[in-house]
Amino acid sequence: MKHKQGSLKILIMEILRADRPDTVEDLTRLIQKRRKGVSSERVVSIVESLKEEGRIELGLLPWAETFFEYLQSWPENRWFYLVIMATFATILTICILPDTYPLVVFRWVAGSIFVLYLPGYTMIQALFPAKEELDEIERFALSIGLSLAVTPLIGLLLNYTPWGIRLNPIVISLSLFVMALTILGAYRKYKRLKG
Repeated sequence: MKHKQGSLKILIMEILRADRPDTVEDLTRLIQKRRKGVSSERVVSIVESLKEEGRIELGLLPWAETFFEYLQSWPENRWFYLVIMATFATILTICILPDTYPLVVFRWVAGSIFVLYLPGYTMIQALFPAKEELDEIERFALSIGLSLAVTPLIGLLLNYTPWGIRLNPIVISLSLFVMALTILGAYRKYKRLKG
């Protein structure tokens, strides 16, 4: 079984170099012409493992014709779901946990990540959708720097509203800001891959 998978990986790499198919669907057709009985699911799983190993670079999978289908791809959009979970976890931590000593530490940690990292991180994802544009250290540093710049500006804008600078308006406005930029970043990544 492992030998067959290894030879199929070699065949996939040869076809990618020689024929340069545009989609995984085209690649599957070319493989099925050379080897009868190879399922498209097997080809997709091997292509995904080659991508995870860093041996090939993929564009959009053929089944992702719409933005909502694209969002269902976990490896490509892991960051999207982690940001959404972190945002909701912060909101729940602030709303549910009391501000007494042992439990307030969780509020501090979640709030610090939410205020000092997530606004800048989502802005970086929206501004630079391609992974090649910035490396991980640059993304991390710019995320913190942009968060330190954007969060006070949101606070300044809140100061001129009837709600003022209080916990609930800050949480709501930062959550909306982070969610909007998360969706924008995912959409820009989708458009870039879609061509």
